[in-house]
Amino acid sequence: MPRPPVRLRARPVAAATLAAALGTLTLGCEERPAPRGPDVVVQEFLRGLRSAHGNPEAGAKVVELLWKPARDNLTERAARASALSGRELGPGEMIAPSWLSLALLPDHFEWRQDGAWAEVRVTAADGRSLSTRCALEDGDWKVVLELPSLPPIRQREDVPELPVGKHPGH
Repeated sequence: MPRPPVRLRARPVAAATLAAALGTLTLGCEERPAPRGPDVVVQEFLRGLRSAHGNPEAGAKVVELLWKPARDNLTERAARASALSGRELGPGEMIAPSWLSLALLPDHFEWRQDGAWAEVRVTAADGRSLSTRCALEDGDWKVVLELPSLPPIRQREDVPELPVGKHPGH
């Protein structure tokens, strides 16, 4: 079976923002809005990173832009942090500014698609660029963020269980 042609598209930041705004205005006319391109999703992700720290709602929006393996990873991190802190933490609160920071200020985005994958190149005004991948999940583009896997929770096997009501040394 032949592979679909690779498409390359370029949009300046202003055009992508305008397209996103126009897409929002037409939501009432459609049953389901047209999917955003991977470049728009990356742009929203980068914009959301700037406001996620200390803002659980903004963090939750950033997490929704990630592909499922990253969402699952952050959900598990939040569950572990909640167990240690004694308060409920959401996956978006696991995004720390020092962990994910921008190395350049985006000026424009280009992307090419190969099936359910896309590569988005983010270019700064000075010509520096970075690339990231997006994956198509249930008709929506998601940012592929590779996070370190979590180690299993270890339990000591060599410590015997104490009977209920007994304290060590008594």
